[in-house]
Amino acid sequence: MTFGDTVQFTLFTNDPALAARADRAGVDRIGLDLERIGKAQRQPGRKSWVSDHRLEQLHSVGEAVKHGRLFVRTNPMHEGLPEEVSRCLTMGARVLMLPMFTTVAEAARFVELVDGRAEVSLLVETPAAGIRIRELVKLEGVSEIHVGLNDMSLGLGLASHFEVLVSDFLTNIARVVVDAGLPFGFGGVGRLGDSSLPIPPDLVYAQYPRLRATRALISRVFVTPDQARLDLQDEVRITRQRLTFWARQPEDELQRATVALMTAVSSLIVAQEKAGGQRSRA
Repeated sequence: MTFGDTVQFTLFTNDPALAARADRAGVDRIGLDLERIGKAQRQPGRKSWVSDHRLEQLHSVGEAVKHGRLFVRTNPMHEGLPEEVSRCLTMGARVLMLPMFTTVAEAARFVELVDGRAEVSLLVETPAAGIRIRELVKLEGVSEIHVGLNDMSLGLGLASHFEVLVSDFLTNIARVVVDAGLPFGFGGVGRLGDSSLPIPPDLVYAQYPRLRATRALISRVFVTPDQARLDLQDEVRITRQRLTFWARQPEDELQRATVALMTAVSSLIVAQEKAGGQRSRA
């Protein structure tokens, strides 16, 4: 099995037709993003997606998924989370992801709520959770750890989520997770060669083998209406092949790709700062 084949892709959708298409294309996990509590307030001015998915849509999406696993990102810890988790499980969810937690106790409570009835994915996207990574990997019942770059960059006071990607902070988290024997993931993958993206996707692809990451979200650019004519199965195959290409490169090539990514990120931040200054003077 190649490295690209070991990477598990996750697609968020409430559209049964798209879910079926992604399932046929080989996307490993498909389902709903229920996270809304506090998200719009946390990420003002960023091009972050706030889902309109509803829990009652999980049944129809689940019926469309024949090969992959039904996935749900829940809301963060709140009073209604026990009922939310229970309903997700009753409706067939096989992987549940907890976002925006800060303490080991919150993560442990989520594991307790799931109670072995599904895989538990911890979405580490607060600096406090990142600092506690050595404790989190010791929790019984955690299946994987994924780092959310957008919220983590906000928590760290950075200008771009790509700054997290090239940071020693993320490298250290990845090392602790993988050395503990847990699958590690971060962010998501865009379409190879998509010139509309601010950073070349290929440079991001190289970071997956560098960090030994085997979990990734499928970017929305794969499935937007503008991409309706895309052969999703072909796109997934190409993505896996390119991840394998990078995994076969020597360490110095991965480092060169990382340096190129750092340069691209610096240029992007400078351009954003200039654009912001021009808007403020207008």
